[in-house]
Amino acid sequence: MQVDAIILAGDKEGRALLPIGTRPMISWVVAALEASPSIRRLAVSGLPELETILPPDVILVPAGQTTVESALNGAAAFPGAEWLLMVTADIPLLKPAAVEDFLQRCQERPADFYYPIVSREASEASYPGVKRTYVRLREGTFTGGNMVLIKASALNDCASQGQKLVRLRKSPLALSRLIGLGFILKFLTRQLTIAEAEERFSHLLGAKGVGVITPYPEIGIDVDKESDLELARGVLGGEAPVSPHNGGRY
Repeated sequence: MQVDAIILAGDKEGRALLPIGTRPMISWVVAALEASPSIRRLAVSGLPELETILPPDVILVPAGQTTVESALNGAAAFPGAEWLLMVTADIPLLKPAAVEDFLQRCQERPADFYYPIVSREASEASYPGVKRTYVRLREGTFTGGNMVLIKASALNDCASQGQKLVRLRKSPLALSRLIGLGFILKFLTRQLTIAEAEERFSHLLGAKGVGVITPYPEIGIDVDKESDLELARGVLGGEAPVSPHNGGRY
């Protein structure tokens, strides 16, 4: 499976440039994707300052005002693409093996988009004490990943519906009406299943979505607080960057 990847690096604070080990945070993500055999082309949707640190074969496009706009800007760099892998710029622990494993698992079920989820057990086994936001479902306790694989043909419709959900986030009553009371009650009582969540969000976004359980917790460890930054620096501080020449390993 060959896909085109887009790194979303549009936050105004410039977190993608935070130094981790020998390089800026986004460079670890770029290196992991470039070392993944299934990634055909790579673009970054971000600020102009990133141009000086990106490899020459990586396309830089302007960031949007929202994450959805940034994703659409990135997709425009790859007309005719079949599949797009959207990845955030703040997961420096990402490994090529994690990317390949996720893409392989996505091929097991037909869908329009795929979203990785990581069990709490997997996260804490590899990174004891790591702090994540978890959701309790009937099958277990999970945190969401920081990438999504989507059919290019489904992106515009999903983006439009996604924007509506974002606009409603400050109106709990309107959002609950859209999602459905039964869904919310099941979630609150921890009776919601992965399949039910897939079905509901597929309906909301107008495209078939699938949750993919990944054994690689690095997909779910984004640097959004000081403890995350300390963890990333502790892991990567003395390591060589991922490259196609070291087998994609740290």
